[in-house]
Amino acid sequence: MSAMEELENIAVGHAQEAVALDRQGKKEMAITAYQRAIECLLRLVNVYPDHNLNRIYVQRAEVYRTRVRVLQDFWDGSTREENVSYESYQTTQTSAFDELILREPPEVKWHDIVGLGDAKKAVKEAVVYPSLRPDIFPLGWPKGILLFGPPGCGKTLLSAAVANEIKATFISVDAASIMSKWLGEAERNVARLFNMARRASKESASIIFIDELDSLMGIRRLEVGGETRVRNQFLKEMDGIIDKKNPIHVYVIGSTNKPWTLDTPFIRRFQKRIYVPPPDYSERLEMFKLYTDFLRISSDVNLDELARLTDGFSGSDIMDICQSAQLKVNSELFEAGMASSKSQPREIRMSDFLDMLDRRKPSISRDSLTQYEKWFGDYKAL
Repeated sequence: MSAMEELENIAVGHAQEAVALDRQGKKEMAITAYQRAIECLLRLVNVYPDHNLNRIYVQRAEVYRTRVRVLQDFWDGSTREENVSYESYQTTQTSAFDELILREPPEVKWHDIVGLGDAKKAVKEAVVYPSLRPDIFPLGWPKGILLFGPPGCGKTLLSAAVANEIKATFISVDAASIMSKWLGEAERNVARLFNMARRASKESASIIFIDELDSLMGIRRLEVGGETRVRNQFLKEMDGIIDKKNPIHVYVIGSTNKPWTLDTPFIRRFQKRIYVPPPDYSERLEMFKLYTDFLRISSDVNLDELARLTDGFSGSDIMDICQSAQLKVNSELFEAGMASSKSQPREIRMSDFLDMLDRRKPSISRDSLTQYEKWFGDYKAL
């Protein structure tokens, strides 16, 4: 066992002890155990700063800190007995979890997404059409959809657009909000998540959007705490959702930048596996037209040339370039001491865009694109 795993196990042990004491009403001893768990969690973050579960460790430490404050207030006489029980604490945590994941999707429509024709078509076939006419789908429809590809290419936008299109309840989660590894909380969170989606689907379709799916459902290695139980619970809930005989309108859309790290059982449960690639030349040109439409640009700006020069850039990269050019000319106005007047920034010139391109490289490497295309060739399911 590695030192990291040993420290994780010690943290788990202290947390389990704290909750057991808390439930028994032994509040002073529970405070001590919670504080030991907090100390171990923060030590993990400090000793292993690059560990991919650090966000979860910090989150759990804060949850335990909050519980400690409640218990300490009880001893000080500022909290009533009925508000300090572990059961009331769990009720509060459930409410906080529900508030965390129930969100309005971003205001995105299909026409706001440049390009991605194949991905849009696949998502419409899987989600939009069955929601409009379920009666003509006697064999059911796909309810598990995996969107994969480089970061910044539109996976989240696609999910938001389809949610807006069918006016679905949008339930958005990531590893930090669901993956609590101790005391069975994580598997309860998974069950709670799917139950919430089922209830919402009685009025309209519901979409569970899981960002960074690989953080939750990656290949099994170095598992500690309750990760295995979480995986099994997720598989069980997914099986209930994708059952072809079940006409429920609950969809699970997973998004990942690392599809090759997903375990095979999870890949199988996403019947649609859709590659969201970086934009091609024509799509990059449309993006430059879209973003510069909000800017004052000089007549010497050649958008075709900018589209050609940004081969391999993501949509997010292109927006950043336009934003950086805007920042440059706006900074000139402030540095000249003219920002307080009604003076306007000068027009953005082609040289400004070229300067931005000299300062940055695409966020997507050629090697990663090859990896995405290989995985798509092995597992594609449009």
